[in-house]
Amino acid sequence: MLGKMKKIFFGGIFCALYISFIAQFVYVLGWISMNDGKLAFLAALSLEWLFLIGARYLSRRSGVAQQKPGFNGGRRH
Repeated sequence: MLGKMKKIFFGGIFCALYISFIAQFVYVLGWISMNDGKLAFLAALSLEWLFLIGARYLSRRSGVAQQKPGFNGGRRH
């Protein structure tokens, strides 16, 4: 039960973060001029994208480790 709630919660959080990233990307491309530092904003967005991908990877990896307790060095029967 708790695992299913965590899966729904984190899925919703990551969905919101993806939507936020896309909105920021469209804003930078459409409404920021080159004089205001469009490349700096795009660089910041690329870092945000890397952090988002890393967090998604780590959350999935920790979820798999919790589901299979014998997988990471546990005893086999």
